[in-house]
Amino acid sequence: MSRLHTVSQATRQFLSRPRPFLIGERWHTGIDVIESIDPASGDAIGAFHSAGEAQVEAAVVAARTAFEDGRWRHLTPARRQQVLWRVAELIDAHAEMLAELECLDGGKLYEPALQYEVPHAAETFRYYAGWCTKMPGHTFEPSVPGMQFHGYVRHEPVGVVAQIIPWNGALVAASWKLAPALAAGCSVVLKPAEWSTLSVLRLHELLMEAGVPPGVATVLGGRGRLVGQALAAHPSVDKVAFTGSTAVGKQLLAAAQGNLKRLSLELGGKSPTLIFEDADLDEAVPAAAAAIFSNAGQVCVAGSRIYAQRSIYREVCARLAQAAHALRLGPGLDAGSQMGPLISAAHRSSVEAIVARSRGPGVEVLSGGSAPTGRGFFYEPTVLACEHADVPAVREEIFGPVVTVMPFDDAAQAVRHANDSIYGLAASIWTGRVALAHRVAAEIRSGIVWVNAHGIPELSMPIGGMKQSGWGREHGLEGLMIYLETKSVMMRV
Repeated sequence: MSRLHTVSQATRQFLSRPRPFLIGERWHTGIDVIESIDPASGDAIGAFHSAGEAQVEAAVVAARTAFEDGRWRHLTPARRQQVLWRVAELIDAHAEMLAELECLDGGKLYEPALQYEVPHAAETFRYYAGWCTKMPGHTFEPSVPGMQFHGYVRHEPVGVVAQIIPWNGALVAASWKLAPALAAGCSVVLKPAEWSTLSVLRLHELLMEAGVPPGVATVLGGRGRLVGQALAAHPSVDKVAFTGSTAVGKQLLAAAQGNLKRLSLELGGKSPTLIFEDADLDEAVPAAAAAIFSNAGQVCVAGSRIYAQRSIYREVCARLAQAAHALRLGPGLDAGSQMGPLISAAHRSSVEAIVARSRGPGVEVLSGGSAPTGRGFFYEPTVLACEHADVPAVREEIFGPVVTVMPFDDAAQAVRHANDSIYGLAASIWTGRVALAHRVAAEIRSGIVWVNAHGIPELSMPIGGMKQSGWGREHGLEGLMIYLETKSVMMRV
């Protein structure tokens, strides 16, 4: 039975007109208007103004001015901490509206967005607020014959930062970028994906309300090929922080070379889930299903490759297929929905194309494999049993609810399978043997390894990838350090 959530009056009011964007203290309407589409229906639910090159220039100039005059970075650490903590409080206070925007604009399920994602965004600002007063540094004692020096190392904000985020979980992605950069004392221009911009524009309003000075943080909606590229190439931008596809990440390398911008890149993933024969399948299989079908597989660390020990391989396949068949697809506003839509018709077409190319000898479709009829950009949760790895669905990042399952005979083969990818973002290991878990975790080439869990977010845990999954780390102290420059000072005494 359908139990539809009623969208609040505040959200309806927010969606009633195309949303402008704020540069400094002035609202702008940009070069055109982009409609925001509800992926659960295909209908327009709102719109936002799109920035052009002139607005990018104005935003960078405002950020540079704010950085140079020190209106934010010269505040006491305690004052910056207070402002970021206030941002968290405002996120909590407007949780319903933010969750509704994530649902309507980004295809999220409303209840998980309200109960988990919005609170996590708030907690991100609280976590990095705490670092404002704990900025690292240290002393050193130089060994210069005949001279005495006092030496110390300090960390300073890198400057003006361009941040580019993806559409899957826009509010959380924006918080992960903005909070550490602001804690470090940087000025920021952030570009959300054009497919899910509205919640980030609302977050920007909350930043201003909390007391972030004008020009210090700007959110520019617009098309990536224009706004993102202009930010990446701008000579007054000191750093680019990007989350998205590996292909676009490689393009940023060329754009950033003009002034040797610092780059941090969280790129593609093809995360393996290794299930050993001693694993508790009552826990492992539901978790593996959630790792790929949550948010319709549109998760950077989605467990899209499952490797099961041969003795349990068929049982794992059967249980996964059963879990996929049982999922109820539907719009995020319906409390009965268990999996929402893909973000757009174009993205669904790309998922369909990869599955179509993967059909053939050695591949058995155990569930799904097509798009259901009706409105919205839904795709069936799909399980493919594969006898070999020479399959597009095994090799390519799909970013949809499609998982491949392959058998392995021993730990060494499991590790070879897990590492047989150009990506190295995340992995999970399911076993009751502690020594085996440690040994396998050490051998897997990925930036994150969960044991008997998958995809659990933790702000104190650095996240990021090896190989073509990116450069640098977010979260934890490492997530702060990517926005800081190291300066050494030797003072003759």
